[in-house]
Amino acid sequence: MGKSKTKSESASSVIAVNRRARHDFHIEETFEAGLVLEGWEVKSLRAGRAQIKEAYVLIKDGEAWLFGAHFTPLPTASTHIQPDPTRTRKLLLRGEELRKLIGLVERRGYTLIPLRLYWKRGVAKLEIGLAKGKKKYDKRAEEKARDWQRERERLIKNR
Repeated sequence: MGKSKTKSESASSVIAVNRRARHDFHIEETFEAGLVLEGWEVKSLRAGRAQIKEAYVLIKDGEAWLFGAHFTPLPTASTHIQPDPTRTRKLLLRGEELRKLIGLVERRGYTLIPLRLYWKRGVAKLEIGLAKGKKKYDKRAEEKARDWQRERERLIKNR
């Protein structure tokens, strides 16, 4: 039988998480995309030196592109290449997913937000969220509900 993954093994496969995304956006659907990377970028990801906090996804000419992601080059990167940490990276999606995303983003006002960067069977993957922006009152209501939930659990625990 195959070796089953423990929780610690699956947690170590996560490279970067965009925690701000779920606070600022309503995530309606998620998609998994591959990334077209250079060699030094793969080494940086293996070292955990990636940041997707300010990144976003755009669709141009029928292809998905990742903008604003920062992959810090290792000091031991190749000497004959000038690494660009914030270069635009192509995302690999299935044709049907891409067509669906194009329709939703262009017609209904959705945006594509990178949520998580992780390893899956030795390949770097990016989880993309189809999202709509939250209003200020949505954020306040969510925070109030979270605080009430914490307070309620505290009261139940002290009984």
